Amino acid sequence: MPNGTTQLMSDVIDSDGFRANVGIVLIRRGGDVFLGRQVGGRGWQFPQGGVLAGEQLEEAAFRELHEEIGLSPSDVDLIGQTARWLRYRLPAKYVRRNRHPMCIGQKQRWFLLRLKADTAQFDFGRTREPEFDQYRWVNFWEPVREVIYFKRAVYVQALTELAALAFPDGPPPHPTWWAEMAANGLNPAPPATASID
Repeated sequence: MPNGTTQLMSDVIDSDGFRANVGIVLIRRGGDVFLGRQVGGRGWQFPQGGVLAGEQLEEAAFRELHEEIGLSPSDVDLIGQTARWLRYRLPAKYVRRNRHPMCIGQKQRWFLLRLKADTAQFDFGRTREPEFDQYRWVNFWEPVREVIYFKRAVYVQALTELAALAFPDGPPPHPTWWAEMAANGLNPAPPATASID
């Protein structure tokens, strides 16, 4: 085992440099999804986090659900997950080259969870470094427009795949901006002001 911090040793990074990660699409009755604002106003995204060594993917999803937004498995129903890993690469300026093993991006399995109650008591203070400081419920497709540019392709793929599980009678129509945003997401180019800091 390489010498390093617990954080480095607990991350599961494959031989290609992709860190194993789970993402959570939390949906409520009516079809809206949870979107969290990263602490300090750094952008909006779904809950997500790394898989620990020896941890099953479903276990990781429920751990992240609890750590990031304070919900437990009894608060939700597991509807399904994406069939395969979805990957995104970090732009070069975000790759920490002094870390070993070096992480060049994420490979994610996405879980669709349905909130059992009409409302929930979210708690963003479960860890020393909270991920979110605000949240809102948005249209199923809206997160594609809100997430940082280099994650858009994964959001397009995850939401498109999970839509059939979320809406057995057919998903809501795509917004007018969807086609252009989805096309740009699948070929992401950084906007001039993009930042995750």
